[in-house]
Amino acid sequence: MRQVIAKTFGGLSLQYYLRQLLFGLIFPAFVYYTASKGTNPIQIGMVVFMLINTLLYPYSRFVYESIVNFIIGKNFFLVNGLLMLVAKLFTMLLCWSMAIFIAPIGLAYLYYHHSKIKTSF
Repeated sequence: MRQVIAKTFGGLSLQYYLRQLLFGLIFPAFVYYTASKGTNPIQIGMVVFMLINTLLYPYSRFVYESIVNFIIGKNFFLVNGLLMLVAKLFTMLLCWSMAIFIAPIGLAYLYYHHSKIKTSF
């Protein structure tokens, strides 16, 4: 069981995980901020959903970036900076809000990848 957790949840570098986790905190902070301005408190189910999505966001983002890198390769595009920031924010929101569904794909890949490395030696 320990190896499964190490191969999946420990599959990303700490630097990458913490960087993506920091970006993933933008969305629950925004939800909390807007909810604190209203009259209704945040429901516990919403807090659990935001916590799970925030913790899984780095794995969701890993899947997204892997797919984009596969499609684009080493090419790069010159685009308007504001347009790029809006597109980036949109993809971050998509990855965060769907992390509970997208992250298992990344976790399965990380498990496969790290299992393959162990058996090849």
